Amino acid sequence: MLKDMMGLSEQGYKNLKRAALAVFLANLTLLFPFAVIIGLIITLLEPLTSGGPLDTARLWLLLGGGLAAAGVYIAAFKNEYKKTYRVAYTEAEKIRLEVAEHIRKLPLSFFNNKDLSELTANMMADCASVEHTMSHVAPQMLGDIAIAALACLLLGIYDWRMALALFIALPLAFGLIFLSRKAQEKFGERHVLAKLRVSDQVQEYLEGIKVVKAFGLSGEKSVALERSLRDMKKEAVKFEGLAGTFITLASMILQAGVGLVTIVGVSLLTSGGIDVITLLAFIVISAKIYGPITVILTLLPEFFYMLVSQRRMQALRRETPMRGAEDFVPADFAIELKNVCFAYNEDDVLHNISLHIPQNSVTALVGPSGSGKSTVSRLIDRFWDVKSGEILLGGKNIREIDPENLMRYMSFVFQDVVLFNDTVMNNIRIGKQDASDDEIYAAAKAARCDEFIKEMPDGYNTVIGENGSTLSGGERQRISIARALLKNAPVVLLDEATASLDPENEVLIQEAISELVKERTVIVIAHRLRTVMGADKIAVLENGRLADSGSGEELLARNELFARLYKIQQDSLGWSVRK
Repeated sequence: MLKDMMGLSEQGYKNLKRAALAVFLANLTLLFPFAVIIGLIITLLEPLTSGGPLDTARLWLLLGGGLAAAGVYIAAFKNEYKKTYRVAYTEAEKIRLEVAEHIRKLPLSFFNNKDLSELTANMMADCASVEHTMSHVAPQMLGDIAIAALACLLLGIYDWRMALALFIALPLAFGLIFLSRKAQEKFGERHVLAKLRVSDQVQEYLEGIKVVKAFGLSGEKSVALERSLRDMKKEAVKFEGLAGTFITLASMILQAGVGLVTIVGVSLLTSGGIDVITLLAFIVISAKIYGPITVILTLLPEFFYMLVSQRRMQALRRETPMRGAEDFVPADFAIELKNVCFAYNEDDVLHNISLHIPQNSVTALVGPSGSGKSTVSRLIDRFWDVKSGEILLGGKNIREIDPENLMRYMSFVFQDVVLFNDTVMNNIRIGKQDASDDEIYAAAKAARCDEFIKEMPDGYNTVIGENGSTLSGGERQRISIARALLKNAPVVLLDEATASLDPENEVLIQEAISELVKERTVIVIAHRLRTVMGADKIAVLENGRLADSGSGEELLARNELFARLYKIQQDSLGWSVRK
C-alpha cells in the first residue's frame, strides 16, 4: 500500500524498507546511552536505599559503556544517512526521468489542456515532495513507529500498569491527527493550486516583460501577479495553521501521559506495588519515549501533504502515450490522407480530407488563416491522431507506427524555431545525435550558417542563450534548417519557414531550403502564394475542407478562393505607409 501511495518503483520500495530499518537501528542505539543513564541513576540511588558504599567501579564501567554507545550510534547514523538520503535522491531522479519520458510520449492533444507551469510542477515540485517524504518523512516515521512499538512491548513486560498509563493517551493523539486528515488534504490541495497559479502568473509576467514595460504594468501595477501571490500567502497560512493546530493538540494529549505516569506511579508506590527506582525509571522513560512519538505526529501531516502531489503525478502517469510498431520501414515515402477528420476537444476542424502526396515531390498547403493547414501537417507527423479516417506512409497507417520510429523519417522547419541554451554545435547536432563535427560543418554550410557562425566569439562553440536569444530571426531559422539537413530524413515539413523575414535573410533561407528539399517528399505550408507557385501540387484548404488541388496555374484558372488570395497578395506588394 505504501509503495502505491508514494508511486515508488520496486527498487525504490525496497530501498525505503532498508532506510526505515536503518532509522530503526539508529534509534535502537539511542537506547544504549539511555540504559547507561538508568544504570547511573540506580547506582547513585543504591547507597541511599541500602546504606552501602558507592560502587565506583560500576560508574567507570557505565562511563565506558556510554562512550562505546556513542561510537555505535555514530556508525548507525552514517548507515542511516547512506540508506536514507542518498537513496531518496536517487529514486527522485529516477521518478523525474520517468515523468519526463512519459510526457515526451504523450500526444500534443494532452498539452492543449495543460499549462506549462503545471507540467513543470509535476516534474519539479511534486517530485520534490516525494523526494522529501522519502528522505525526511517516511523512513523516520516508520523507524519511530517500530521503536515505539518495541518500547511499548518491553515496558509492558516490565510493568503493564505503568506502561498502560504511559501509552493510554497514544490512540487519542493519533486519532485526532487521522480525523483531521481530510481537512488537511483539502487545504493542502488549495495550497498546491495557489502555488500553481503563482507559477502561471510569474511565467506570464516574464514572457510578456516587453509588454509589461511598454505599458507601465510593472511592480504593483501587475494586479494578477500580486493577487496570486497574496492568495498563495493566505492559503499557506491557513494550511500551516490547520496542521499546526492539530499537531499541537495531539502533542498536548500525548504529554498528558507524563502526569498520568506520575499519578499512577505514586499510587502504586504508596500501596507497595512498585519501588522508588521503578517509578523514577518510568518517569525518565516517559520523557524520552515521547520524543519519537511526537516526531511521528509532526511527520504525519507532511505525509498527507505529499499525497496531494502524488495524486497529481499518478493522474499524469495514467495519461495514455502514443504507441505503435517500432520496427517499421516504409516501402516508399508517398503520403496519403483518406477521409481524415479531426477535432480539438469537441470542435471539429478537419472534415473528410483526402489528399495524395507523391514521393519526391513538393506539395503546398495553402488557404486562409484557420483553414487547417498546420493541423494537417501535425497529423502527418502524428503529433495528434486523427478522429476518423487514416493517414498512410508508404501504404502503412501511421497510427500503427510508433511515433519515435515515424520521426526517424521526417524533418521539420517551423516558423517558430526552438533553440536551446547551448552551443551552436550542439543545437545543430540535435538533428543527428551521433553526427561528426565534419557532418555538422557541412550541414551548416549548406544551410548558409557557416559565415555568421564563424564570426561569433567562440565560433561553433558559442553558447547562444535561451532559445537563441543572441541570434537574429534569420540566423535562428537557418540553424533550424541545418538541423533538418543533418537529419537527412526522406520527408520534410516546412511551416512558414520564410515568414516575417527581411529580404536578405529570405534569399539565404530560400537557398538553404533548396538544398533541403532535393529528392525528398516535401510538404510546405505557405501564406505567400507566390513562393509555392512552382510546387508540384498545391492543396487549397477552406474551413477544414479540401477545396481543390492542382498546379498553381490550374488553380488560378479554376479556383475562385485561390485566385482571390493570390490577387490580394499581389495587390499588397504595392502597399506603403502614407501620411
